[in-house]
Amino acid sequence: MSQPTQKRKRLSGSEKLAIVRRYLVDRTPISDLCDEHGLQPSQIYRWQAAIFEHGSDVFDMKKGRHSKAAETVKDAKIARLEAVVAQKEAKIVQKNEVISELMEENVLAKKASGAL
Repeated sequence: MSQPTQKRKRLSGSEKLAIVRRYLVDRTPISDLCDEHGLQPSQIYRWQAAIFEHGSDVFDMKKGRHSKAAETVKDAKIARLEAVVAQKEAKIVQKNEVISELMEENVLAKKASGAL
């Protein structure tokens, strides 16, 4: 017989940080944290690794602004999007020119046949 499935918990970032903080700062045993929150130790270790991996981002921020690297990424994304917009606008201009030529030919053909 299969084991009953547990419903996954969705913890916010602040809740995850609080759990890792209790483990690292308050030195609460990981087994106690796991029992209390219904987690596996490996999950807490992954959160800890993520904190140490991305913790420098906190120190790179300036008064609510992202670091230069983040701004560079945003600038690159904006440039790509502007290029896509320019490409789409060029296609629209070309389409309008084709439609205009076809309309002109249509009007000339109607005039020649006496329909206009």
